[in-house]
Amino acid sequence: MKNFPIVKSRRLRSTPYTDRVEAQGVTGYTVYNHMLLPVSFKSIESDYEHLKKFVQVWDVAAERQVQISGKDSAELVQLMTCRDLSKSQVGKCYYAPLIDDQANLVNDPIINKLADDKWWLSIADSDVIFFAKGLAAGNKFDVEITEPNVNILAVQGPLSDNLMAKIFGEEIRQLKFFNFKYYEFKGNKYFIARSGWSKQSGFEIYVEENKAGQDLFDYLFEYGKEFNVKAGCPNLIERIESALLSYGNDFDNRDNPFEANFDKFVNLESNVNFLGKEKLKKIKQNGIKRKLMGVKIDHNKIDMYCEKTLYDDDNNVVGQVRSAAYSPTFKKVIGIAMINKPYWDAKHQFKIDINEKIFLGTVCDLPFI
Repeated sequence: MKNFPIVKSRRLRSTPYTDRVEAQGVTGYTVYNHMLLPVSFKSIESDYEHLKKFVQVWDVAAERQVQISGKDSAELVQLMTCRDLSKSQVGKCYYAPLIDDQANLVNDPIINKLADDKWWLSIADSDVIFFAKGLAAGNKFDVEITEPNVNILAVQGPLSDNLMAKIFGEEIRQLKFFNFKYYEFKGNKYFIARSGWSKQSGFEIYVEENKAGQDLFDYLFEYGKEFNVKAGCPNLIERIESALLSYGNDFDNRDNPFEANFDKFVNLESNVNFLGKEKLKKIKQNGIKRKLMGVKIDHNKIDMYCEKTLYDDDNNVVGQVRSAAYSPTFKKVIGIAMINKPYWDAKHQFKIDINEKIFLGTVCDLPFI
C-alpha cells in the first residue's frame, strides 16, 4: 500500500512537542483525536527493539483529556461507564470502558480522579466530549465539561524508572501502577501517573503548561543519554504482543464489553446506574457469539487498512482480523481478531488471503506475551 503525506492544518492540530519530535526524526504520523500522533521513527521494527531494551520519550498529547467537574460530575462519569466507580479514590487511575444505551463501546479511557467533584477522562480516539455534553444536557446535570490544555509526555521502557528518578527523585520509583502524584522539577509541578500504552514499564506526564512540557522534553533527553534514550511512540508490534487494545482498530461501537474481553470491568451486580445496564444483563444471560482472540499467521508481512476475513476449509467465516503486524519475537504475523463462537477455541486453524495468496493461521489466547 502506497503511503501519502499528512497535510497539516489548524483542524488537524499539532502538539507542543511536534517541532521536537520532527527534530528527533519522526518518519510517520497518524491522526488521533484530530491531532498528530507519531507512529514511527527509525522504523517500527527498530523502534520495537529499542523500546524493549532502553527508554523512550513519547509525544502522546493526542491522548486528550475530557474534564468533568461540578456537583453532579461523579454521577455523570458513572453513567458513562459499566465499571463501578462508587469506591474510587482521589489519586488513582481507572481503566473504564464507556458504553452507550445499547451497551456498545464508545471509548476505553483511563479515568483519573483528581477530586470528588473533578475527573479527567484520558480518552482513546473518539469524541467523548460530545457524548458527555449530550448526557449532561439531557439529564440536566450540574457539571462543567471542557478539554483542558493538557499534553501528555510518556516515558516508556525498562530503564524508564532510572531516567524519571534522575529528574524527579528516587521517590518516584515507589509510585504504584495506576496511581498518580504531583512531582516538582525546576520550579514546575507535574502530574505523573504510573501508566502508559506499553507493557515495558513507564510513566505518563500530564503537562498543563506548554513551555513546561517543552522544557521537560529537552531535559529528558539531556538527562537520559546514559540510558540510551530515544524518541519513540506507541509501537504497533509491542502493543499487539501485549494485547493492549486500540479503540477504532480492535473494537468499536459495533462491539459490547463482553465481546472485547472487558468482563472484569462490567459490574452488573452493583447498585450504580449506567447506560446499557439492562442490555448488558441480557447479553450476559444469553451469551456472546463472538469475542476478541489472538491469531498467528504463517507469513512475514501484512498491511492492515481494513479488516481481513478468515475462513475454514469449507469457506465458512471464522472471523475478522482487526489489527496485525509481523512479530520479530514469534517470527510470524500476529494479530487481534474478532472470532465467531464455533471457532474461538485456541489452536483452531484458518485460511487468510494476503495480497491474493492464501496463508494458514491459528487462533490463540491473548496476550501473546
